[in-house]
Amino acid sequence: MPDEPRTWHYGLVARWWAEFSVASPGELAYYRAIIDRFGQPALDLASGTGRLLLPLLRAGLDVDGCDISQDMLALCREQAARDGLAPRLYAQASHELDLPRAYRTIYICDSFGIAGGAEALRRCYRQLEPGGALVFNVSLPYAEADRWNCWLPEHRRTLPEAWPETGDRRRASNGEEIELRSRRLDLDPLEQVWTREIRATLWRDGDVVREEVHTLREQAFFRNELLVLLTQAGFADIAVSGGYNGREARGEDESLVFLARKGA
Repeated sequence: MPDEPRTWHYGLVARWWAEFSVASPGELAYYRAIIDRFGQPALDLASGTGRLLLPLLRAGLDVDGCDISQDMLALCREQAARDGLAPRLYAQASHELDLPRAYRTIYICDSFGIAGGAEALRRCYRQLEPGGALVFNVSLPYAEADRWNCWLPEHRRTLPEAWPETGDRRRASNGEEIELRSRRLDLDPLEQVWTREIRATLWRDGDVVREEVHTLREQAFFRNELLVLLTQAGFADIAVSGGYNGREARGEDESLVFLARKGA
């Protein structure tokens, strides 16, 4: 399973995340409760433009951020400065994680398929204080029927997809518009790796003034292999729940949350 990440969160895509990606009240409540339970300082790994990090900082929590994208971190710093905040932000890939502080809590929200992997889990384990906890969520490979069908040879032969004619076009705070269109390029069923491509278009006064294309590689994970990887990384106390509701995972769940503790 490859650890080397490849992501599309740069340039206009990073700006899109900063403008339009907002944490839900349920997400914030869950991660706030996790930090309250296991303690501070906390690390938001794959923190991006601060979708979770900034609201938690505003609430007075001691949380650092780490992301592979300098563009995302720069936008996070800008928003933090406007809020009168000065977070510790680090530009590192998760499989190279080596930060000056140890943490009571590390969380990875909606990014484990990009930022996860065996070495990333080992690095998280080393970065935790004794008794600390790692929490992350994953969307299961069979959660979306059209993606799951692509594992069949006859469906994989339809890749790469054509670009959609239109995308998700939204007006930014300065009046410009950003449109995102994405497509699937490839699925490697042995490595369980999706490769996707995104096209970001910047519109100003109805005219296209900039366009970017980026590629993302995303690992698919199943529950049992993640349990093995967590055990191999050193974690012993591991719980798996069906989303953010806290109940034990079931076969019909489309996403899972893993909570793994480092021994005291």
